[in-house]
Amino acid sequence: AQDTTYTASAAVLDSIPDSDTTKVAQHDVTGEAAKMFGDSAGGASSATDTLPTWDIDVHSYETHKRVLYFIDRFEHGAREPFIHSLERSGRYERMIREKLRAAGLPEDLAYLPIVESWYDPDAYSRAAAVGLWQLMTSTARGTGLRVDWWVDERRDPIRSTDAAIKFLGWLHDQFGSLYLACAAYDGGPGRIVRGLSRYADELDGVEGDDAFFALAEKDYLRAETRDYVPKLIAAALVAKDPKRYGFDITYDSEYVYDSVRVKPATPLAAVAAAVGVSTEQIVALNPHILRGMTPPHESYFVRVPVGSAATFDSAFAALPKEDLVAFKRVRVKKGETPARFAHRVGVPVTSLAWYNPHLKPTSHARLPVGEVMIVPTRSVLAAARNVPDPSIERYGSSRTTHVVRRGESLGLIARRYHTTVQSLMRLNRLRKSVIYPGQVIIVRGTPKPAPRHHTKVHKATG
Repeated sequence: AQDTTYTASAAVLDSIPDSDTTKVAQHDVTGEAAKMFGDSAGGASSATDTLPTWDIDVHSYETHKRVLYFIDRFEHGAREPFIHSLERSGRYERMIREKLRAAGLPEDLAYLPIVESWYDPDAYSRAAAVGLWQLMTSTARGTGLRVDWWVDERRDPIRSTDAAIKFLGWLHDQFGSLYLACAAYDGGPGRIVRGLSRYADELDGVEGDDAFFALAEKDYLRAETRDYVPKLIAAALVAKDPKRYGFDITYDSEYVYDSVRVKPATPLAAVAAAVGVSTEQIVALNPHILRGMTPPHESYFVRVPVGSAATFDSAFAALPKEDLVAFKRVRVKKGETPARFAHRVGVPVTSLAWYNPHLKPTSHARLPVGEVMIVPTRSVLAAARNVPDPSIERYGSSRTTHVVRRGESLGLIARRYHTTVQSLMRLNRLRKSVIYPGQVIIVRGTPKPAPRHHTKVHKATG
């Protein structure tokens, strides 16, 4: 999302040859889907069905050359990943639409995860954006998500949707245009503000969503951001009327669950045993729990299959005590390197580092004698996720960033971080002390690189 160079979906689109023209049979939308989603449902309409409608403006721009380009890509070059994204959308789309409706935003923004991640909650971009909505760590934390060594709520489809909608709401309030807000979601609000200011005279009289397309014609926005809105419009046109484009989609079952509260450091395998399902099913319901166990210092809610919460406490209490043990603590012996220690305890060095963040997996240096290491059990390790460090940001760990919240000023942020407005302006190359909700501000570290407005950028999607 914000400040990323490529989204996960863009990289996949760019890698698929235009010659891939696999044909897929058509299908009719079921009456049940119509009951569930109404006009906003994904899927095709037959001659006897109500024609699909959209609550974002697709018709004004459906003949735009880049919209037509992406429609063609979804039909042909990127057909298979598009099909898979639509299948996955069945798992999350109703939930997303309900949250968008409650926030007063158009429900068809539910097609943004196609653009961002192919509707994959595990998507990870080269710029370290994560999840369905491709949120950066700083943006996620700025909208209230938990992102730490044990839990990354960017991977949680529920919580990440709340965060993305909050961010989109800020941007919509700021720009007064849905498509400018979407462009700012991708490229950062500061870039859109600077563009509108730079071309103010040429954009005079251009209103609403037309302002995005007018700005996109300038040699200013990155290729990804210029294509972001056309790609969304194309995705909305095809996803809501798939029969028209020859798609036959079997949608995944909806993401539903009960929740139970467990003590600190509870293995997910133990939760699975208590409800009588596989550990993989519990992991799938809790993609935000990274280490195969709940955080070690607090009780935590875990999602379980619908209907299993009522008997959970008694079943969990009846489990053998050894099933409830997530790890043991082992002291380092004299002369042990990380590799030797890992061999002794029977855990790969890389996996050992998931529970001991200070450990350098490639280091050949000896560990301090007597240091206590956390060694996970096999069941915990089997449920752990091999994911990058959640604290990684595009600008590197040497920088500290802050996401601007509604009502904040540079002066307020400067006082919070014990710095000055002048320092913040220098770090962020700001000409004026004006900032906006959702903007990522560097508060410590090296300055942002100077903007290169006329440098050609490789297009992520052709």
